[in-house]
Amino acid sequence: MKKPLVMLLAGGGGTRLSVLVKHRAKPAVPFGGAYRIIDFALSNVMHAELDHVGILTQYKPLSMMEHVGVGEAWNLNGHLRGAHILPPRTGEADSDWYQGTADAIWQNMDFMSSLKPERVLILSGDHIYHMDYRRMLEEHLAKKADVSIAVMEVAAEDVSRFGMIWSDEEGLISRFEEKPAEADTRLASMGIYLFEWSCLEEALQQIVATRVGNDFGHDVLPHLLGKKRMITHRFDGYWRDVGTISSYFQASMDALDRASGLDLDAWQISTQDVTHQEGDRTPACFLSTSDCQDVLVSAGCRIAGDVRRSLLSPDVVVEAGALVEDSILMHGVHVGAGAVVRRAVLDKGVRVGAGARIEAGDAQVKNVQYEKCSLAGMTVVAKDVSLPAGLSLGSAVVVEAGVKESDFPSSVPPGATISPGR
Repeated sequence: MKKPLVMLLAGGGGTRLSVLVKHRAKPAVPFGGAYRIIDFALSNVMHAELDHVGILTQYKPLSMMEHVGVGEAWNLNGHLRGAHILPPRTGEADSDWYQGTADAIWQNMDFMSSLKPERVLILSGDHIYHMDYRRMLEEHLAKKADVSIAVMEVAAEDVSRFGMIWSDEEGLISRFEEKPAEADTRLASMGIYLFEWSCLEEALQQIVATRVGNDFGHDVLPHLLGKKRMITHRFDGYWRDVGTISSYFQASMDALDRASGLDLDAWQISTQDVTHQEGDRTPACFLSTSDCQDVLVSAGCRIAGDVRRSLLSPDVVVEAGALVEDSILMHGVHVGAGAVVRRAVLDKGVRVGAGARIEAGDAQVKNVQYEKCSLAGMTVVAKDVSLPAGLSLGSAVVVEAGVKESDFPSSVPPGATISPGR
C-alpha cells in the first residue's frame, strides 16, 4: 500500500489577522515563540512518516517559501520524498488564481497524477493542532471509505463557523451543511479530508471542471453524498483555527498552559530557522534585574525587565525597568527601558521607545477599521515599526506597516488606526 499524497492548502490571506498578514500568508505567521502556524501541519505529516507534500501557495508566499525550503526540517527532502511548492498557474485566463479549495486542488491535477497516488490527504496550513493521520488512514481502510472527514464536537453557538456533519453510529455521513445558522448536530468538519484518488479525480471533473463549484465544503462534499461512501474520523484533541487576532492570542496563551491540551514539547514541533545567521543562537539571557513568570522565552532573548504571561520569539530584548504582560513579541522586538507593554501583539522588529506605554485590554473598545479582526481590546503593531519614547497607546489600536515615528499624533485615542504618512 502506497502512503497518501498530502496536499497542504497554504495560500490564504487571513485578512482577519490584521497587519500580521500585510507581508506574509497566514500560515507563515509566527506562533509559539520560534514556530510558524504551518509548522504544525508539517510536523504532523513528519510524525505520520508521509513522504510527499504539495504545498499550495497564493497570497504573499515569499516568507513561507523561504521558511519551508526543501522541507529538510520535517525530513521531507530526499530522492524518495519531497516538499513541493505549488504556486497558482499563470497565463491561463480563467485560472490565474485559485478560486476555492477544490479549484486549488484541481489546478494541480497534473502534479498529483505524476505521483500516481492511491489516496490524497488534503490539509489546511493554518490550524494549531496535533494529530496522527495514520489513525485516520487505518479507519478509512477498515471501513472501505471513499472519503473520510476529520470531525470534532463544537459548542452550539459555534456551528455557524463550520461545515456541520450528520452521521450514524458507524460514522457514515448522511448530511453535510456548510456554516448553517443553527444545527441539531455538534460534529464539525476540521477541513481535513482523505480521498480515494479515483473518487477525488471524478468529483473534481464533475464539479470544478464543469464550473459547477470551486469549494470542498460548499460544492464537492454535498455532491458526493449518497453517491460515495463517506465517513467521519472523530478527533478529540486540541485544535484551534487562529483566524482572528483574539483566537490567535488565545491559542498563544494556551501554549503557556499544558492543561489546555496544547503542549509544544510533547508535540515535538519542528521548524526552520531562516535568519541565515552563522551558528546557533546564544541561550536566552536573564539579568539580575529581571523577573519572569509564566512565560515562553526563545533563544537569543535578553531580559532585564519584568515579563509575565507572555511569549517571546528569538532575539527579543526587554530593557531594565520595562514590563511586558499578557503579550506576544515576535522576532527581534526591542522594549526600551521603563516601557510598558500590556495586552499587545508586536510583529517582528518592532521597537518600543523608552518610557512608552501600551496599556490595552479593554474589550469594550472597538477599532472600526479592523472590526472583523476581533481585537478584543488588544493593540497590534506591524513589522519594523518604532514607537517613539514616551508614547502612550490604549486599547484596540492598530499601527500599520510603514508607519514612522513622525506619523504618530501627540495623542492616540483608543480604537485608533495609525497609517503611514498621516
